[in-house]
Amino acid sequence: MQDEDKPSKTQRKREMHELQELGARLVELNSEQLAEVGLPEDLHDAIEQVRRITKHEARRRQMQYIGKLMRSVDPGPIREKLKVWDGVSAEHTAQQHRVERWRDRLLEDEGSVDELVRAHPGIDARRLRALARKAREERTAGAPLRAYRELFRALREIVVQSAHEDDAA
Repeated sequence: MQDEDKPSKTQRKREMHELQELGARLVELNSEQLAEVGLPEDLHDAIEQVRRITKHEARRRQMQYIGKLMRSVDPGPIREKLKVWDGVSAEHTAQQHRVERWRDRLLEDEGSVDELVRAHPGIDARRLRALARKAREERTAGAPLRAYRELFRALREIVVQSAHEDDAA
């Protein structure tokens, strides 16, 4: 009867490998993020140490040690923290794509400035029209794309501000 309650050897090995992978993710974090996770001191020290190791076999052994230390830690909060950071990254990428699409639309069609103003009231339409016009001229003349980049920055500011307003609402 006791054997039924106990996880199988395969299940235990799978859990150990998952913890080792989670430890590997922790090694990839920068120092500020690692401090935010709130790890026990011995695990934190082991992670800092593996960053200094360059020899393959020594690094592999240290990663296994980190996996062993991970068994004494509740992985739930760590996973949640990583999910939050991964979500922020995905959100940031989606935001960048929205900005790029707006920039492309502004460069292709002058009328899309009006559409942007309807989507984001209160923005400086004259400035955006001038930047789009200048960016088109730069592109056709083969000149450095200063206005093109400035247009991107202006659009990013608009999209980010709008996202913050949506979050506040």
